[in-house]
Amino acid sequence: MRMIRTIKQLRRALATSRSKGKKIGFVPTMGYFHAGHISLMKASIKDNDVTVVSLFVNPIQFGPDEDLAKYPRDLKRDSRAAQAAGVDILFVPSVDQMYPQPLLTYVDAGRMGDLLCGATRPGHFRGVVTIVSKLLNIVHPNALYLGQKDAQQVEVIKKMVRDLNFPVCVKVCPTTRERDGLAMSSRNSYLSPTERAQAPAIYKALCHARKMIADGERDAAKINSQIKKLISDGTNASIVYISCVGLDDFCITRRIKGDALIAVAARIGSTRLIDNIVVKVK
Repeated sequence: MRMIRTIKQLRRALATSRSKGKKIGFVPTMGYFHAGHISLMKASIKDNDVTVVSLFVNPIQFGPDEDLAKYPRDLKRDSRAAQAAGVDILFVPSVDQMYPQPLLTYVDAGRMGDLLCGATRPGHFRGVVTIVSKLLNIVHPNALYLGQKDAQQVEVIKKMVRDLNFPVCVKVCPTTRERDGLAMSSRNSYLSPTERAQAPAIYKALCHARKMIADGERDAAKINSQIKKLISDGTNASIVYISCVGLDDFCITRRIKGDALIAVAARIGSTRLIDNIVVKVK
């Protein structure tokens, strides 16, 4: 595996691969790899000749009171994990490399970027789609690999790729979970042992909601209320939002129909956790 730190070196390396007709897969990350990241890398390795993983904690997607400074970082550990997975290139640019001058041009995430997580993290999705568009322009991959856990991020990026005509196939991989159902996340490392024991209640509540829908419930308010009760009864969590939305447009729905996303954000202690399920109703 090659570790590359500059845009110029990465473009040169990929130009050689591209000239040989090799397919390039790309996994953008902020590092501190867990099994979810590794599953994306392995999906890319399976589909492509060359897999590039970026590791960059992107400052413009963090708000002024968020966890940029304490976001977990361990380059040696991540490098070993990526190499063991079979990654070809680990791209580790500095902030100065990605933003050599104050940024004057951003990509707007649109209305979808102002909903759910965007409502409580203003500017977050603008930062996400801006860095992903920069990385796509640098890597020029055939396929981009994203995880379903970050469902809103996935949909925002898919819309950006479509609207701005990026020639890349977006592939969404299932959420990777711990044995007790907790969605894997780098931020899980913030949880104390007591908080970690409470955290799986979020997914258990979502599974209960899925059963309610399978049994015929369609009233979104009733489903949301039951999710809130189950989380509140089992944890000291502070609910940020519980929403049933259409998967295509992220508009809040009163009745579950078609392809819908049920999404939850909650704080357990100081840690913000998100999770979701997709349901399909005829």
